Amino acid sequence: MKPEIHPNYDIVTVNCACGSKFQTRSTRTVEEVSVDICSACHPFYTGKQRLVDTAGRIDRFRKKFNLPSA
Repeated sequence: MKPEIHPNYDIVTVNCACGSKFQTRSTRTVEEVSVDICSACHPFYTGKQRLVDTAGRIDRFRKKFNLPSA
């Protein structure tokens, strides 16, 4: 490999909105990364059905079509 052309591959801490924290490696230059959903709270990994609402999209859809809220 050529020297000095590859980015640094450092340890970063990932903070999820659910409160879960874990460390991984990344080429990003920040020490912490914030995510909305992770493997600890994602329905695919947990096996639980959970509505993941991004920026109120579900509420806007229900309002647009006059649907009752859940």
